[in-house]
Amino acid sequence: MIKDSQGLAVTTDSPDAIAAINRFIDRALFYGKDAEIAILQAITADPTCALAHAYAAAYYLSQENRIAWQQAEAHLQVAQKNIAKITNREQLYVQAILAWANKEIDVAIALHEEITNKFPRDLISVQQGQYHYFYLGDKERLLQIAQKVLPGNLENHYLYGMVAFGLEQCHELAAAEAMGRKATAMNRYNPWAHHAVAHVLETQGRVDEGIAWMEAFADTWENCNSMLYTHNWWHIALYYLERGDTEKVLTLYDTHIWGRASKLSPKDQVGAISLLLRLELQGVNVGSRWQQLSSYLYPRIHEHALPFQDLHYVYAMAKAGLTDWVNQMLLSMEQYALSINPFLRQGWLEVAIPAAKGMVAHAKGDFNTAIAQLKPVLPRLHSVGGSHAQRVLFKQVYQDALLLAQKRSWIYGITA
Repeated sequence: MIKDSQGLAVTTDSPDAIAAINRFIDRALFYGKDAEIAILQAITADPTCALAHAYAAAYYLSQENRIAWQQAEAHLQVAQKNIAKITNREQLYVQAILAWANKEIDVAIALHEEITNKFPRDLISVQQGQYHYFYLGDKERLLQIAQKVLPGNLENHYLYGMVAFGLEQCHELAAAEAMGRKATAMNRYNPWAHHAVAHVLETQGRVDEGIAWMEAFADTWENCNSMLYTHNWWHIALYYLERGDTEKVLTLYDTHIWGRASKLSPKDQVGAISLLLRLELQGVNVGSRWQQLSSYLYPRIHEHALPFQDLHYVYAMAKAGLTDWVNQMLLSMEQYALSINPFLRQGWLEVAIPAAKGMVAHAKGDFNTAIAQLKPVLPRLHSVGGSHAQRVLFKQVYQDALLLAQKRSWIYGITA
């Protein structure tokens, strides 16, 4: 048994495995593109290390696609096989990742809370707890799980970035900005802290400051995974969109957002979809970009990893004219919702599916149906997950439908 870089015991006798686990911890907190390589190196060094296999499973589950889920399952089998001989913390962590794989998110959260109560140095568990709270729309607990371990990790700049994001989601903007700037002052290679401050500046309409802030750190994102690389550039694109510089936004889409995306990555796809939709809401012709992007979406039809993601996929398919895919996906969403545990089922049936139907209706120009489907669920859309900056898009779609429906009614009335 050896301690990792967080000072926590890991059941392994391999120094090489611990060194690789330490690299994984750092890369995971950084959102680094080589996190997968690091944890697989740990498994190569010690194939029986249950924690390393659980970390690998968590990495693959976070990819939110069917192929990665299958990869996670193989690692969880090995972790479970070796669970009897590991520490209490490691056992709790294996159980948390197993619950995630089984879509028992309430169980996973409870386990991450227990881990962070007993072992406040375990920032990987904090990060994954925040991940689940984010996609449940529970901003208060997203903040609390990071805040409660701060006294024991005052030297860790990554945690400051995690707290900063939680503060921003809870509308504590001044505190969020101060925390994010402190994290960056401690270490400028902290893309999640950059991201938290970007949210604050956007919320406050400080567009020029936002561009200057994010572009000043863009060089540090080269080693980020494609999700955070493209997402941070997405925030820069939103600033330019606010300026009305739509040509710049299209250039950023083509070079940094979809241009640097991992084309089969769900989160990269969602970012690109949301930016195209924002451009169209401002009257921009995006050309063939809907068709180019949607050609990668067929694997998403029956996955249903997150309702937030499904709302984007089905809209893009509708904009690309893929009617059969859209119909398949809407039916599949309904079947999926009836098959899952009650903790998740209600949100799918009462919020996600009506919202999806509203999004499709807007994409097809059926604005009255879009209004009818979206209006009742707008107050509950936080439950599908995503940040304020991401979810505001659905309200914008609803408002656009209202405007265009009224315009049509007015034209029809004049014509009549």
